[in-house]
Amino acid sequence: MSEEIKDMVRAKYNQIALQSDKENKSTCCGSSSCCDHEDYTIMSDEYSHLEGYHEDADLKLGCGLPTEYAGISEGNTVVDLGSGAGNDAFVVRSIVGEKGKVIGIDFAGAMITKARENARKLGFANVSFLKGDIENMPLEASVADVLISNCVLNLVPDKPRAFKEMYRVLKNGGHFCVSDIVLVGELPGELIEEAEMYAGCIASAIQKDDYLNFIRNAGFSKVEIKKTKDIILPAGMLLKYLSLEALEDFKNSKNGIYSITVVGYKQ
Repeated sequence: MSEEIKDMVRAKYNQIALQSDKENKSTCCGSSSCCDHEDYTIMSDEYSHLEGYHEDADLKLGCGLPTEYAGISEGNTVVDLGSGAGNDAFVVRSIVGEKGKVIGIDFAGAMITKARENARKLGFANVSFLKGDIENMPLEASVADVLISNCVLNLVPDKPRAFKEMYRVLKNGGHFCVSDIVLVGELPGELIEEAEMYAGCIASAIQKDDYLNFIRNAGFSKVEIKKTKDIILPAGMLLKYLSLEALEDFKNSKNGIYSITVVGYKQ
C-alpha cells in the first residue's frame, strides 16, 4: 500500500511541476483535480516578503514558513526535504550565503528538473537538488546543520522511518524545522479516503499526537510546536462528503486539519 501511495503522490507532483504557473496558483495544493477548479489556496502561506524569494519557484504547495523558526546561520549546510521547484531552498540560500550549502531532495523527477533549471537561472553554485526518497535519503550520515521541510512529511507513508533518516543525516547538535499537516480528532472517513483529496491535499496526514511521538521516538529532543494554523476547508468541498447537519457539527467541534511548524534537536 505504501508504494501505491508513493506512486500516486509522485505522479501528482510530477503533473504539478509540468503545469503552467497559472494552473498551479489558482487551485488548492496545486492540484486542479482536488478542488474542481475552484480558486482556493487552502494550505499555503505568503512568501513574497521573504528575502531570497523567487516567484518561478513558488508553486503554492507549502503549508507554512519553516525558515521562520529554523534558526539557520550563515555558512550552514541545510537540507530541504521535498524541495519541489526550489522555493524554500532559495530562501535558505539567502541566509546561508556563499559560504553555506543548500541541498534539496525530491522524488518527483519533474520537480528536480524544474528546481535545477531555476538554480541555473539564478546562478547559485552552492544549491543542488538530488532525486531521492525521504525514507532513504541519498546522503551520508551527519552532513546537515539544519533540515527543513514544507508540507511534505504528511505525504510520506512510513513517517517513523523518515524521522529516523532525518536524525541520521543531521550533525550532532543539529536541528530540524518542518511545517506539516496533521489531524486532530476524528474526521469523516469520506474526507480522508477520497483518492483525489488524498493525493492532492492532506495525503497520509496523521493525528498530531502520533506525529510528535514519532519525532521523539526517532531520538529528537526539545521537540516544540512553534506555530499552529487551522486549515479552513471550503464549505463547497466539505459538502461533497458531509450533509449540512454533519457539516455544522464538524465546524463546531475541535476536530480538524491543522498546519503545525515543529522544531526538534539532535543532541
